[in-house]
This record gives sequence, structure tokens and C-alpha cells, in this order.
Amino acid sequence: MPKPFASSADLAAKEATLEELATGVLAYTAQGDPNVGAIVGTDAILAIEARATPYMAQQWIDVIRDRVSDKPFGDLVLTHYHAVRTLGASAFGARRIVAHANTKALIEERGEADWASEQGRMPRLFAGAETIPGLTHPTDTFEDVLSLDLGDRIVELRHLGRGHTSGDIVVWLPDEGILFAGDLVEAQAAPYMGDSHVADWSTTTLDNVAALGARKLVGGRGPVVSGRAVGAAIEDTRAFLRTTLEGTRATRDTGGTLREAFERVHAELAPRYAGFPIFEHTMPFNVQRTWDELDGIDHPRIWTAERDREVWNALQD
Repeated sequence: MPKPFASSADLAAKEATLEELATGVLAYTAQGDPNVGAIVGTDAILAIEARATPYMAQQWIDVIRDRVSDKPFGDLVLTHYHAVRTLGASAFGARRIVAHANTKALIEERGEADWASEQGRMPRLFAGAETIPGLTHPTDTFEDVLSLDLGDRIVELRHLGRGHTSGDIVVWLPDEGILFAGDLVEAQAAPYMGDSHVADWSTTTLDNVAALGARKLVGGRGPVVSGRAVGAAIEDTRAFLRTTLEGTRATRDTGGTLREAFERVHAELAPRYAGFPIFEHTMPFNVQRTWDELDGIDHPRIWTAERDREVWNALQD
């Protein structure tokens, strides 16, 4: 019996949890769905991630308005270019939309294809798709570090290296030791590697994440973690990446096929990660991108709805 395509059969509603990590610092998590956050400044709110549609974003905004603050949104920070993180941006009416320069370039290069790809893979996250006015284009970009003064605290946006994409950034609150890591780190959720730079991510970039010494971490998916669990989430992510890279390389270097690499990596990862959200969803795309990187394709190939199905049918039936 073929497995349902990606997350197309994941239609059950998820229970969302609002957590205040420090005064005015909020995380909103939802049982493995993409996490979002907010930081309340003296005059405005900094929002972290936009969700996939304005309709979905408004559900999060309503929580902020009902339980947190009625201040306007100043900056909307996008940790990377994927549609589930960006296309709800118009709901915030933010003064600025801030992202890494590479994120802006990736949206321009492949935003339309990514939109079609992700909506086909994860239809539940695109509720209210008719409210999307078009691609989200950052208004302000940076390369390495950007400090934002919220009046009562400084928030640092940092590019720590290529990882989940070439334009990932983290949101770092140095005084509180709180890190919004985007999809560079997943807490009890499977990483998605389809647009990644696997070798960089699993080494230098995660080393840079760990070096911040966060006391609390909000990953791209999964629960907020603190204390020793921060390091565990980073190392869980690193182990997933390394197992995928090493298993794919070993199969490829001994003349094996992409399908054999998928089967090998899946079997090696399943005992530790099979119960994590989106594990089955990610695996075909993870192994294909890793194989491409080993073939010398540095700039990830664009995923289209058609290419998604071709890879899925070749590996995950």
C-alpha cells in the first residue's frame, strides 16, 4: 500500500500552546507544526515568522491581541524563504519585513515554485490559501548581524552559516539567553533537508548555534526546550544530518542507487526519529538533496509540485 504523499493526509487539527519565555517574549508551538514567536517592545511588537497564509497568521495575531498586547507590529522577521514561513506576512501590517539577503534572492528565484510545492505537500497548513496576495518580499535585508532596538531590549538577528537554506537566520536575545533558531534546529521533530547545505549545516553552522550558549531555544518545530535539552535538540539535529550524509555517501561510493541510499538511511534513522513529526514526509527529499550535494550540486535544485511527486514515487512507495 503506497504511503500518502508527504503530509497530504495530515488533516487533524493541532493544539497550540502559548508560552512566555521571559517578560514580553512569546513562543507559539503546535505539536510539530511550524513554530512562531513574538517579542513585545516599548512601542511595537517584533513578530517571528509569518505562517503560510494571512488566514493562518490572523489566528496567531488574534492570540497576541487577546492575551498579550495591542501594540502594532514593527518588524516581521523571516528566518528563511519557505512558503509556510512567509506567505502570511500581509496580515501583520508590519513596518518592515526583515530577512537575510539570500532569502530575498531565493524568493525571487524560486518563490512561486516553492509555494506550489509546499501547498501540495502540506495542505492543512495552507488553510485560507485564497487570502494570500502573492509572494512575500522582504523590505530590509542584511548579511551577517543586524541589531534591533526594541526600546527595552536589544534583539540580534544572526546569520550563522548555510544550513536548512543558504539564508537562515536566528533571533537571539543575549540578555535573556533565548534563541529562536528557525529550522536550523528541530526539537523532537525531523529536519527537512531538501534545500539545505548538509555538510555546512551539520558542522560549522550547528557549532555556531551551540556556541551562543542559549538557555532556552525555540526550534522550527517541536516544543520549547531549556537547560540541557537545548544541547540535546542541537545534537539530535546534527545526528540526523550526519546519518543521512554518511549513509547516502556510503551507498553512492559503493555503486549503490538513490533508492538503496534512501532505504539504508531510513532504516538507520527510524529507531531514533520515526516517531518525530514529518519524519516520513522529509525522508525522500532529504536523501535526494544529500545525493545532489555529493554529486557537486552546491545550489539546491528547485522543488516543483511535479518534481516532488517524481521523487516521492521513486523512493517512498
